[in-house]
Amino acid sequence: MEQALNIVRDRGLTQEQKIAGLARLAESTIDILKIDEETQRYRDMGIMCDLFEGNAPYRPRYIVPDYELFMQKGCEFLGLTPATNIWEATNNLLILYKHVPSITTMPVYLGNLDYLLEPYVEDEEEARLAIRLFLKHIDATITDSFCHANIGPLETKAGLIILEVMKELQLPTPNLTLKYDETTSQKLAIQSIDTALTTAKPSFANNRMFTEDFGGEYGIVSCYNGLKVGGGANTLVRMRLGRLAQDTDSVEEFMETALPHLVEKTLGYIDERSRFIIEESGFYETHFLVREGFLKKEQFTGLLGIVGLAECTNTLMKTEGRDLRFGRNREADELAMEIVKAISSMIENHRSEYAGAYFDNKHLFHSQVGIETDKNESPGCRIPVGEEPEMFEHVVQSAPFHKYFPSGIGDIFVFDRTYENNKESILDIIRGAFGAGMRFYSLYGSDCDVVRVTGYLVKRSEIEKLERGEAVLRDTTVLGKGAADHSGALSRRLRQEK
Repeated sequence: MEQALNIVRDRGLTQEQKIAGLARLAESTIDILKIDEETQRYRDMGIMCDLFEGNAPYRPRYIVPDYELFMQKGCEFLGLTPATNIWEATNNLLILYKHVPSITTMPVYLGNLDYLLEPYVEDEEEARLAIRLFLKHIDATITDSFCHANIGPLETKAGLIILEVMKELQLPTPNLTLKYDETTSQKLAIQSIDTALTTAKPSFANNRMFTEDFGGEYGIVSCYNGLKVGGGANTLVRMRLGRLAQDTDSVEEFMETALPHLVEKTLGYIDERSRFIIEESGFYETHFLVREGFLKKEQFTGLLGIVGLAECTNTLMKTEGRDLRFGRNREADELAMEIVKAISSMIENHRSEYAGAYFDNKHLFHSQVGIETDKNESPGCRIPVGEEPEMFEHVVQSAPFHKYFPSGIGDIFVFDRTYENNKESILDIIRGAFGAGMRFYSLYGSDCDVVRVTGYLVKRSEIEKLERGEAVLRDTTVLGKGAADHSGALSRRLRQEK
């Protein structure tokens, strides 16, 4: 009762945030999942974390509808027929978004917007107005910047308009990624960089790598999670490797005992959460997105995420009496790679009836971006903020890890204003990074109001409002403030031209 009253009385929350908070509180009173003592011990210690999914998951965490199919045939449940013009197209999508669930209660994926809207771009000025209102509506109603849209890889009139309008509006939602490959035009790539230097989006996804991993159409959703279009992820459970390393006395103990045991229990917990959604929640039997073919159960799986690889490596090196740091020393990086390969192999060898047949009944590996309460533990496989090496060294160090994380990994680079006059050099860096095996590259300008925290976007001005005790529209602003306070997420090394 006291927790509920605290939510009700909190003057820093909007009405929608209070409703969501009360719903999460109600779900936390249920104790229905089958969790063994060892798994619960890891959860209590904070070594295993389900990222606040709740005790009785009643919908998949990440849902990636087939929006192209929706545009082609409409939706019987919502009474929508296929659009015939830009206004009907944007209106139909906005209606559907309202009914796409996720862990945040809001859609985490909006589709390849340029491809969805391009057939309806006839008069470009009219399309610009429609897309501007469309994006403004999304930002004002989907008040969570884990919401993500894609463009590319091919240049379209709609894609260029989206970039132009996003730069103009300076809004954190939706997040945006350009699927980049050799078919992407120079014009689209440079305009994407121009927009990113101003508003921290789009990021660049290595389209060739993602397409090969997913065997066709995929979506970048939430922070930078790669998932199959028409599917998604039932759950994401992460392991805090830095915390685990603190409880071991040697590299040998960590690799042979502690890590395998934690991975085994985490995969079992992923199975149990997935089992409840599939067998007990009724989602796949009743939701119209499934019944009308926009989602397919066999294209859903589970995600095992990691954070704190850097801190884990540094701690283990110290147990060996060696003060060598991840991202700064070859031997430390080799140990980190050994850890990643071991986890990847264990995931690869685990088969589950609750992982989709499309993925050969396997869960996927994810480099998780962290949460606002994390302290002294870096996102995924990233080098700790403040310790980043020179750009070339950073890319060469990071890229080899990316192939092990089909469902997402990424690095963030902050550029000073001098790069505004030399965007081609940034594109050269991105091309080189992708050539080296990097999967995902994010950037923003040093004087942006909209900034990338760990994977999602917030406005500095909104964080300042929150610090004054004022209510803010987006709940991710709260998360962004926590990440800035606890892990220096807004203090990344500035990349300057010499």
